[in-house]
Amino acid sequence: MNSIRIMTYNVSDCCGGDNEENPGRILDVIGHAAPDVVALQGLTTGKMEDQLQFLATQLGMKAYRSPHPTGNAFLSYYPLKGLQQVELGGAGCSLRADLHTDNRCIHLFNVRLSTGRELRREQITHLLGSDLLGNVNLVCPLLVLGDFGDFFWSPSNLALTMALRKARRPLFNGTYPARLPLVPRDRAYLRGNLRILESSIDRTIMARQAATHLPLTLTIQIVDLRHYLTLEKIPRARRMEAAPG
Repeated sequence: MNSIRIMTYNVSDCCGGDNEENPGRILDVIGHAAPDVVALQGLTTGKMEDQLQFLATQLGMKAYRSPHPTGNAFLSYYPLKGLQQVELGGAGCSLRADLHTDNRCIHLFNVRLSTGRELRREQITHLLGSDLLGNVNLVCPLLVLGDFGDFFWSPSNLALTMALRKARRPLFNGTYPARLPLVPRDRAYLRGNLRILESSIDRTIMARQAATHLPLTLTIQIVDLRHYLTLEKIPRARRMEAAPG
């Protein structure tokens, strides 16, 4: 895998500024960007299965969501494994998936945080804790992306940038509200040997009408030349065994 295009998109219940629910407009926006993987937030929970399946079928992608959905999901042309949803408190949540291709792995964290300052601070503390991003078993490069819920800079942002690298974004990086995008709420953070080759925000009239957020699309490359073998690919004769005594 030389590079992969990953989009983060809060689809706002598939409703635009006109309050019309229209998944077809979301479909057009995603299709225009042609991503390999889409991290979705803001799907209507009660209608999530229908909305998600519509997008997956029309795009020819596979849908991934938790059995207990809270609005986050993935669409992907690549196989995703290890799906894990964790509630962060309030309306915040994190949906993890591991992208495997060419014997390499990227840990993906699709997050949605609340707008309240104190609640958001608690959610970020949970996100950076030992159960999630602080887990010592996360040995592959990771990408954290989604709607970070902030309108203004806060000390919680500093905690994120100290633990992770902020992914490069366009000079004009506002994604919310879509009709007059002034706030860079939708963004991504990195850890490990990942490189951002390209970063773009769809500011077309179509994207401004489809939802209340604009999508951010990143083209990323794994620059770590090591391969990560899954257990079933390790030859039996070379598996380690416990020595007697």
